[in-house]
Amino acid sequence: MSTVAYPHIEITDDGHARIRGTGFKVRMLAEEHLITGADAMELQRGHPHLTLSQVYSALAYYYDHKEEFDREIEELREFADRMRAQQGKSLLAKKLRELGKELP
Repeated sequence: MSTVAYPHIEITDDGHARIRGTGFKVRMLAEEHLITGADAMELQRGHPHLTLSQVYSALAYYYDHKEEFDREIEELREFADRMRAQQGKSLLAKKLRELGKELP
């Protein structure tokens, strides 16, 4: 059995995969890729501080650990949904409602 090396990826003490030397989380790039459908070249253009090699490495790491990342992404989405529900409508929405203008 061979071991896969990811020279552009480091695992921090808190267990997050980051692009080495940048502090950029692999999960963030993977989420952008999933949400926008951007390929590696498009992602690199959007993040010019990353090299194309770093982007490809991050995507390869994501796909090699897809279940773990997808679970983390879903947990964070659920957490954000709970926080939004607890906060209720924004101050702007409340003010507009007071003025008789409802937001969708």
